[in-house]
Amino acid sequence: MDVHEVRKLDAYLKKLFGNAKIRVVPKTYDTAEVFVGEDDLGELNLDDEDGDRSFNFRMVIQVGSDPSIQPVPTLNAFLRRKFENDKIRVVPRPKKTDSLEAYIGEEFLGVLFLENEKGRKSYIFELPILDVDLIDSGV
Repeated sequence: MDVHEVRKLDAYLKKLFGNAKIRVVPKTYDTAEVFVGEDDLGELNLDDEDGDRSFNFRMVIQVGSDPSIQPVPTLNAFLRRKFENDKIRVVPRPKKTDSLEAYIGEEFLGVLFLENEKGRKSYIFELPILDVDLIDSGV
């Protein structure tokens, strides 16, 4: 990721989540970290396949091993708190039991995939960002 792409990603995520405290910090030539204030939320990865550049934000959310945890309200509260945006909502995916979808209002954000390793559950939030998404980022 070059400096210009990092600036565009930073502006895009600030606009998408309605949060001026979001920061994108370069890590390597193809990765960056995403923060809200000092809180490290996850990692952005560059996918440069066949000359089409796209990005993927990935955030790991640990939910523990308690079987009584209700994923939708738990993840709603977690994402709203982390991104400081009460318009975020998590909903079940039609015909899928291993993943959920995240929205801001009616705008689709990404998918939360369930991982169950050694009895410990986590959700992986994946938000794809296409290069065309960055055109109107304001940078």
